[in-house]
Amino acid sequence: MFALNLFSRCLFAFWLTTSLSFAESTPIVAHEDPIEIDESLTLPKVVDLTLEKFPDMTWLNSLEDEAAAIAQRSKSWTAGASQVTTSFQEAATGTYKGRLHYIDAGVQIPLWNIGQRDAEQAVGEQADTSAKTQTIATKLRVAGLVRGALWDIDLQKIRYEQAQAAIKVYEELHEKIGRRVELGDLPRSDALLAQTELLQKRSALIQAEAELMHARKRYSSITQMTKVPKDYHEKLVDLKEIEQNHPSLVAINSQINRKQAELDAMKAVGSGQTNLLAGVNGDMGNQNSNHTASFNIGVTVPFGGSDHLAPQLAAINVELNKLIAEREQLFRDLQQAHHEAEHNLEVNRAELANANELKTATENLLNMSRTAFSVGEIDLMDLLKIGDKAQQAILNAKERAVMLERDIALYNQAVGVMP
Repeated sequence: MFALNLFSRCLFAFWLTTSLSFAESTPIVAHEDPIEIDESLTLPKVVDLTLEKFPDMTWLNSLEDEAAAIAQRSKSWTAGASQVTTSFQEAATGTYKGRLHYIDAGVQIPLWNIGQRDAEQAVGEQADTSAKTQTIATKLRVAGLVRGALWDIDLQKIRYEQAQAAIKVYEELHEKIGRRVELGDLPRSDALLAQTELLQKRSALIQAEAELMHARKRYSSITQMTKVPKDYHEKLVDLKEIEQNHPSLVAINSQINRKQAELDAMKAVGSGQTNLLAGVNGDMGNQNSNHTASFNIGVTVPFGGSDHLAPQLAAINVELNKLIAEREQLFRDLQQAHHEAEHNLEVNRAELANANELKTATENLLNMSRTAFSVGEIDLMDLLKIGDKAQQAILNAKERAVMLERDIALYNQAVGVMP
């Protein structure tokens, strides 16, 4: 009985602590995704580094190039490319011998319509604003991916450490029960029971290790790095509702403003561009030609083009209203995400308090059970069941503590707060 009493005390001690480090353990499966803690890293720095290598940056950079091109066009003195025209004509005379040569040369310059250049400048400004705000919105999205990946690693790490602690307990259990069976103090069925429990715990450890490796790989895939910050806890930024300065709303509003500017610029085109025409012409040939040269100037003004412009205006208007509809849906989605994040915080606060109480109760129960086992009042199966409950209660309490910190980060994400 003394040996069993000593074992039960060790069992209780192991169940109350999980001091093993996943970084120092040897993986069971020959596949490892290493992650190192870098004390110089911070959560904002990880987000910035991830954004630099994020696939969307190619597209975002092209938006800035587009905005610069639109701005450059709006600075031009002409509304389009000018054209130079030349012609040469040779004619034979009927009265005099010889030929006459007629030469014409001119230039056609498209002019800005009234208000068109200002409208084009507005498009360039809105395009530039839209490019910047979409970069900020993408950064927030990247922050959400990084936040989720980091806290997922934390959760899987706790589960892995707890599985490691359990396997050590059951390895010692299997060894001690085996010796007791050899001495004839316990039936062989207890040895088989201990072996069964040990194999189940090993299976649980393998699965916990696999989930931890998956979590690490997700992080490295998102960030393109294998280092994590030492501390990434956040302070809760409590907001009663989604504000209009939420980066996602700002981004889509800037897209709407740009599309409205494009619509105004298209309307300013009207029936087309007014063109300034200027040129010279002259004739030369034999001694009887006039040898004259003249300068011509004129203006072409388009009219009656509203029917031809209407389809282009309608197409831009469709895109504009589609963005407006997307903004309304986005606002609803953000409101829903805010509500869920707020509710998750409330639930996990309550769950954490309950989990800590349950942990204390099961610890007390395990203490009583080991005493009962030592005097033969309960059998090994009962002690194992109570031990499993205590282990699960300890794990649940640790998980809830991490989940609460994670939910703070996800709440900040939902209301648009950058790390």
